[in-house]
Amino acid sequence: MNLFAYFHDKIAAEIAALGFALDTSRMSVEPPRDPAHGDVSANAAMVLAKGAGMKPRDFAEKLRPRLAKLDHVTAAEVAGPGFINLRLDNEFWYARLAEILRVGPAYGDSTAGQGRTVNVEYVSANPTGPMHVGHGRGAVVGDALAALLHKTGHAVTREYYVNDAGAQVDALARSVYLRYRQALGETVGEIPEGLYLGEYLIDTGATLAQRDGKKWLGKPESEWLAPVREFAIEEMLTLIRGDLERLGIEFDVFASERKLVKAGAIEHAIAELEKQGLIYVGTLEPPKGMLPDDWEARPQTLFRSTAFGDDVDRPIKKVDGSWTYFAADIAYHWDKYKRGFADLIDVWGADHGGYVKRMQAVVKALTQGKAALDVKLCQLVNLSDGGQPVRMSKRAGNFVMLRDVIERVGKDVVRFVMLTRRNDQTLDFDFAKVVEQSKDNPVFYVQYAHARARSVMRLAAQHFGADELTPTALAHGPLNLLADADEIALVRHLAQWPRTVEGAAQMHEPHRIAFYLQEIAASFHALWNKGNADAGLRFVVEGKRDLTRARLALVQAVAFVIASGLKVIGVTPAEELR
Repeated sequence: MNLFAYFHDKIAAEIAALGFALDTSRMSVEPPRDPAHGDVSANAAMVLAKGAGMKPRDFAEKLRPRLAKLDHVTAAEVAGPGFINLRLDNEFWYARLAEILRVGPAYGDSTAGQGRTVNVEYVSANPTGPMHVGHGRGAVVGDALAALLHKTGHAVTREYYVNDAGAQVDALARSVYLRYRQALGETVGEIPEGLYLGEYLIDTGATLAQRDGKKWLGKPESEWLAPVREFAIEEMLTLIRGDLERLGIEFDVFASERKLVKAGAIEHAIAELEKQGLIYVGTLEPPKGMLPDDWEARPQTLFRSTAFGDDVDRPIKKVDGSWTYFAADIAYHWDKYKRGFADLIDVWGADHGGYVKRMQAVVKALTQGKAALDVKLCQLVNLSDGGQPVRMSKRAGNFVMLRDVIERVGKDVVRFVMLTRRNDQTLDFDFAKVVEQSKDNPVFYVQYAHARARSVMRLAAQHFGADELTPTALAHGPLNLLADADEIALVRHLAQWPRTVEGAAQMHEPHRIAFYLQEIAASFHALWNKGNADAGLRFVVEGKRDLTRARLALVQAVAFVIASGLKVIGVTPAEELR
């Protein structure tokens, strides 16, 4: 139960009962910024008073007495320009605690998405080598977002776009051919400029030599380029799939750019834009900051993206008449829409920031506004070890491989840490700190909270029968014995989990889940520490069986909510920490 959605409906019903026919969808109901102001805050008066022909404060005062009579409301107060704050009795919170125990880790699941189809495309690294740590951040953000949308009732498709057409895969083929010759005993010397330097290609060249022998030696490029390119792409995708598996990520669809190009998808998409009069031949102004003598104005085939909010119109053809990368991406997003996706989410690296407006413009144009594209840009990951920068991998050529990071600290650590900052903020990843067992390490702090809760339950099992500690039994226990202010505050916080999930899904912000889990862990650890200082506040109190059962209900609820959140992130909850 999203308690704030529940009270939204209750308040809307009371407004209607007053005789007002108002659009209450604009009304927000949420936790007050200051907990001292109550449990639920509504801005109904500020957004609806004008339609009611009243001043906000007067509207709020008219509504307040009706809200004060709602079940479990102990007080309704008007604050500031017309906020209405509600205070709820403890019975309401005991009911929420029982609900968590009944539902278990599925608590927070909702039908808010109403089965709406969503395509989440992420990673989509060029198939030219293994994934680097920057790809890893996009992978975690995309995968957690997909899980979040699934939890809120969306029909989610996880998609990887394989850029297997264009100059970069030709360069890959030439790089592999060079290593192939090397595997057959030739001296290749210095790697030519424009080819890939990574030593991982030594193995790829050797595998090709083992498969084909000397078949391609001495042959012109026109004969070996296509078959070597196909082989190289498959080998690189095998590397990438291995990296994804290490991170616990599976995709529903691997979409091929090359197949789209061969099927004429670019021509079809451009033809669709031409029907709307959005393709024309023209010249562009020089890019900002470029000197006039550096710029050669020439006619180009352009998409009229300025008609949809972009800064300038965008070329879809190169000087030689071939399609630009933008044209291929137009075809790809048009293809996603034709496959039934009106909600499109792309997770890109920060270096694609200048590409966002044009893609959003063309999606709006192609679908006539029926589809929406949201792009999540992931900023860089700064790797360090005890404060010292981590050097690039020689084997990779010019980056730190994701698999090396996973092997050093583990999948769960990588996934959690990648969500400890907003995706649009640079992330500092210090090997020493992310494995440190302290409250300053959010991964440890949250996992420790779950492990501590499980430890309490194992200890309690020594004193209670198994039937008394089932979630169902705990839900029917004497929950009203929870009377300490911090115990009730923790229940309140746990009860905000459904709203947190729905809000994070709506805003496409999976980092909110990691933030919330850190807050729950902090509250739980603080309650544990109170018990250390006062034996009467411990979770297991000798001689007070009913009180202990009530507190164990709270402990189990904490474990369920943390497990629910960690599942979204893709992290296995720790049963114990050593």
